[in-house]
Amino acid sequence: MTDLTKAPADEPVVPAADEATRPPRHAAWALVLICVAQLMVVLDSTIANIALPKIQASLDITFANLSWIVTGYALAFGGLLLLGGRLGDLYGRRRIFMIGVALFAIASAVGGLAQNEGMLLGSRGVQGLAAALASPSALALITTTFPAGPQRNRAFSVFAAMAGIGAAIGLVLGGWLTDLDPEWGWRLTFLINVPIGLGAAFLAPRLLPDSDHHEGWLDVPGAILATVGLLAVVFGITRTGNIDPSTVPAGNPQAGTPYGWGDPVAIVTMIVGVVLLVGFVLLERRVQHPLLPLRIFASRYRSVAFFSMLLTPAAMFAMFYFLSLYIQNVMGYSPLRAGFAFLPFAFGMIFGATSASKLIARIDPRFISGSGTLLSGFSLFMFSRLEVGSVHYWTDVMPFIVTMSLGMGLTFIPMTLTAVHGIPAQDAGIGSGVLTTMQQVGGALGLAILSTVASHYATQRAGELVAGGTDPQQAAALGFAHGATTAFLTGAFMIWGVSVIIWALLGVKHSELATDGPEPVTAGV
Repeated sequence: MTDLTKAPADEPVVPAADEATRPPRHAAWALVLICVAQLMVVLDSTIANIALPKIQASLDITFANLSWIVTGYALAFGGLLLLGGRLGDLYGRRRIFMIGVALFAIASAVGGLAQNEGMLLGSRGVQGLAAALASPSALALITTTFPAGPQRNRAFSVFAAMAGIGAAIGLVLGGWLTDLDPEWGWRLTFLINVPIGLGAAFLAPRLLPDSDHHEGWLDVPGAILATVGLLAVVFGITRTGNIDPSTVPAGNPQAGTPYGWGDPVAIVTMIVGVVLLVGFVLLERRVQHPLLPLRIFASRYRSVAFFSMLLTPAAMFAMFYFLSLYIQNVMGYSPLRAGFAFLPFAFGMIFGATSASKLIARIDPRFISGSGTLLSGFSLFMFSRLEVGSVHYWTDVMPFIVTMSLGMGLTFIPMTLTAVHGIPAQDAGIGSGVLTTMQQVGGALGLAILSTVASHYATQRAGELVAGGTDPQQAAALGFAHGATTAFLTGAFMIWGVSVIIWALLGVKHSELATDGPEPVTAGV
């Protein structure tokens, strides 16, 4: 068998000229299919959030276990992404993509027809597995289908816009479907995926080119170490932000304090996860057919892009979470109205991503993504200045939802192009898997950190107000508002830190991204 590791780190295998430059078959429809599947995967991260109270009442799920409807999906998705990317490289990305979207549809049907808690939580885990198979293959199919330059830039702009659009539409669609019927409304948030997933699986062999099947063995020990290690890390991070049932007051199941970063279970789980991941890296340096070829980290520019895509989604996911709660709990919006409040994010994301895809042909990624992260940090800073009783959506919220989405669009496109540039064709799936893993783990990390920050300051302020004679219910609302705005401020500094890294270290030129050739060894900026 061919040794996939024989190319040294500074001389990556270059795709054959005909593979890199051949015109894509049914290019426009292929991109539509890939993006619809990606929209389905992203949509499912948020669409069920608004339906949680109805799900809890319908299936009699305890408040302590309710968060697992969201967490179970995120755990399986984030923990299995590397494995999903490598399977696509070895056995064909179109085949793995088809398996992923079809399995997603089946799991969604089971979730929508669930009769008890175990059935629903099990289906969410399988949904996460299916998403981990489909998502890296979808991104890799764009990389290998569209030639470098304007075609690939435009394709990535559409693909990246799906992240923001899916999150925003998920909130609206979830609220609308949930309100349709007391019993079946929440079930429709899952069942809507069935025709989409089955349709995507049916059309894939007709619209998508088949990638080469590369010889090699699946690195089973590496797959076990990476999967269990990532699952442990994501579980530990997520647990720190979950509510500790022992702190929930009687009669108010929505209140309570997160486990926090001092929780022994979270600490031990994260330590075990890190140890397993270190063992995984050591193993990958020695095996003949690694699950993760370490040569994809040979470029410093690509490593900067991976790191940036770890922290940037952390700020975006946290913005959706805290702002949606703020709009409902403080401003008094209904779930459906709160979902519509985020629609400008979708339009801003489209405009920002489209602009970035055009600018990248003339301007280096450093200037586009650096500006995008500065703009996103500014938006979070403005959210941190919201004051209870004087907040107006059209002047205090909506403008900064738009600037946040513009910043995300400007950031994602150059970082994605930099992350996948120069990766050998046989490693495109695992490269895409690493990128998506960074986004998922980053989102969990950001939400856990900022949830802990918000909880600490919310509890502190509420205690001060109650001691001063404020009604406990009013004090809780004011405390939440203070915690949320503090989380926004923390998030602003997180993303400004990313901006500093991009401005200082991302020296790749826009002209390099217009080719599929190997990247130069980067010893300096």
